[in-house]
Amino acid sequence: MSDLPRVSFGMIVLNGEPFVRYNLRALYPFAHEIIVVEGAAPAAADVATLDGHSLDGTLETLRRFKAEEDPDDKLQIVTRDGLWTGEKDEMSQAYAERATGDYLWQVDSDEFYRPQDMQAVLDLLRDDPSITAVSFKTRTFWGGFESITDGYYLRDGGDEFHRLFKWGPGYHYTTHRPPTVVDDQGRDLHDLHWIDGATLARHGIVMYHYSLVFPKQVFNKSSYYDRAAWVARSGYGEWAEGTFLRLEDPFHVHNVYTYPSWLERYRGPHPEQIEALRRDLAEGVVSVEQRPTDDIDRLLRSPRYILQRAALKFRYDSRPARARLRRTLALPKRIARRAVRALAAR
Repeated sequence: MSDLPRVSFGMIVLNGEPFVRYNLRALYPFAHEIIVVEGAAPAAADVATLDGHSLDGTLETLRRFKAEEDPDDKLQIVTRDGLWTGEKDEMSQAYAERATGDYLWQVDSDEFYRPQDMQAVLDLLRDDPSITAVSFKTRTFWGGFESITDGYYLRDGGDEFHRLFKWGPGYHYTTHRPPTVVDDQGRDLHDLHWIDGATLARHGIVMYHYSLVFPKQVFNKSSYYDRAAWVARSGYGEWAEGTFLRLEDPFHVHNVYTYPSWLERYRGPHPEQIEALRRDLAEGVVSVEQRPTDDIDRLLRSPRYILQRAALKFRYDSRPARARLRRTLALPKRIARRAVRALAAR
């Protein structure tokens, strides 16, 4: 991989178990370096220790990985005693200011990619150094590893994550929401040569997002969202109790719950390290509370649910404003064609 661009992976994490070690193992072969910033922003203080650290052993897992699984000294652990400020901007900037690679790839602990897809992306960057930013469409897993959620929020753009940025002297990570990097002239990299998620998805390259799998995850996220100043709504705790645990509203299952959403069966592949995690869960090597899936299975077999879900999709697709919006936001054809040719040639 010596001819490929050097990638600095940046991660901010609080209570990232059981994913952390599996994610680090997935990134390691492709990494120039992995910079992990651990700790809590102020809105997450209720799900952190008094001095601002993870409650679930995440920091200990990071230190164990550093001691036992980092032969090339790629992992940097950044933390502090006390809360981080700036609503995650400061945490993201902490890894960005330490990055020394040609590209900065932001990864959350529950975000995974198939290794062949990461290889394809690095090949693309090597073959076209003019690319300044890459985004990814996501598959959002819900309640387990065999069901995903989809819906209006995701289809309106919520399924596209800005994650990969060109990096160099004078570049700066400005905001975490949305992830934004500017170059040494102050230009947003998405305004230059951006490869959007739809372009990659046409070639099967997506992010696998395991953000709504375990109850611990969902309740920690809900506690944070209920307290974060940037969130325009509340009631995430009630949503977690009523919908995530009890499936009381099967058409608002995504945690941006004000939009219609639904569940679908997932029968496709998982990244290798997620399969490793699943084996360890089954064998008791890893212990974490899992959500029962009997009610999900019953729902996905229900003819009534299948028909209602189809009606929601039809209603979304038939709205002319949606089509106009998709056309307006479409990637310029010149850039899309260039990316497609590069991917097809890999």
